[in-house]
Amino acid sequence: MSLSSIPSLPQKDRLPAYLGLLPSAFKTPIPSLVNVVDHILHDSSVTLVVGRQVYAEIVSALQDGRVGEKEGQGKREVLEGVLEKTTGRGGSEANYEEQTTQLRKQLADILEAEEDWLEAAKVLITIPLDSAGNSKFTDMDKLEHLIRIVRLLLEIQDDGQAQTYFNRASVYIHDCKDPGLLMMYKLSQARLNDFGRKFNEAALRYYELSWMPNLAEEERVQALTASVTCSILAPAGPARSRILSSLYRDDRTPSLPTYTILSKMFLENIIRRSEVEEFEKTLQSHQLARLASVKNEVRVEVDEEGEEIVEQEEEEEGGKRSERLGPETVLDRAVMEHNLLSCSKLYVNISFSGLGALLDLAPVGAESMARKMIEQERLRGWIDQIDKLIWFEGRDISSEGQGQATAGGLGAHTGEKKPLDFQGVSLTERWDENIGKVAEKVEMIANLIKQRGLLQPIGGESAAVPMVV
Repeated sequence: MSLSSIPSLPQKDRLPAYLGLLPSAFKTPIPSLVNVVDHILHDSSVTLVVGRQVYAEIVSALQDGRVGEKEGQGKREVLEGVLEKTTGRGGSEANYEEQTTQLRKQLADILEAEEDWLEAAKVLITIPLDSAGNSKFTDMDKLEHLIRIVRLLLEIQDDGQAQTYFNRASVYIHDCKDPGLLMMYKLSQARLNDFGRKFNEAALRYYELSWMPNLAEEERVQALTASVTCSILAPAGPARSRILSSLYRDDRTPSLPTYTILSKMFLENIIRRSEVEEFEKTLQSHQLARLASVKNEVRVEVDEEGEEIVEQEEEEEGGKRSERLGPETVLDRAVMEHNLLSCSKLYVNISFSGLGALLDLAPVGAESMARKMIEQERLRGWIDQIDKLIWFEGRDISSEGQGQATAGGLGAHTGEKKPLDFQGVSLTERWDENIGKVAEKVEMIANLIKQRGLLQPIGGESAAVPMVV
């Protein structure tokens, strides 16, 4: 019997006829099975009861592997062909949303196994979590679904969109009791902080993960290594000092390849260029943000006639001097500023050329970095431009790093002191964070009201008010 002849049968005979066609359609899914799905979804003669049963059988067959694979007709191609028929005509696909959701999950599994992260994320994003067809989704199902999308987006380093779905997932995390799901949530949070260059928060989250017993030993070591890396890249200040102290005293860190630079950071020893290059090899691309090129900085004076007098740095005799005028990456800047602070503990003063040799910068670049740090109150000292010396004063450790917005001082500094709370966090940032938390709670309450059916229309009006419970 052909597909076109079934609508002419009596209603009671149509379902057995459709089901009888499926075995042959499974053998040649493209185009036979795709045509069956197209007919079920878009032919007005197919009732909803019959269509759902036939569609459910097709979903089950694809899940169980009963759909044969011919050359060029793998399961991915079949799923894509079937799903293509669920959109675009008449909107009847909304009646089969539960079955379509199951097919999309199967396709996402295949795409993820093939490491096609972007397409897998796109497929999962098209699943409507709050629709009537997916009403069986529990809060934990929604949490797992959203965290999976976040994880896929982070694989392609799309941290902006990943943050959006992570914020949605945060609404459901409060009631989560599944250790595995909690672990995935914390890992996603750590990676988002890492991608956003919030290295202090990322280091703390990775360190927490390194102690989780349900993680394999290899994964705990990876989390500990990531914590060390982020702590080294973090901006100077009390928060970084605390995490550096915890990591330095951890019995597990001496076995890590990054322990040498970790110990030097904690003990405020000078870090050599060769050590930086070795550490740089372990970093990911987002941790190597390139800085804007530094233009040649010269000191400009004006003579009596208003003409500019340009004083260039003199060349030193003997030895090769660096021509770099400033750091090239976030890591470069973090290490150079760390070394400059270390110098302030070792020396009373240092020449521009000596500091340049230590920082692998031209003397004018070393002077510029010292000047900026003094202006930002991250370095206590003064500059003698006549003798080309930098003089250091005693450092106030409690104020160190307050002028540093991001790792290595990345970000403009206006010279204006921002008010801080008792934890050393900007009050503006804390305000934004609190607004985000309030918005999440409001969304959670709205979802609970909707789920419990506490809204009902009054009389013939379209407006809805809460029921008294």
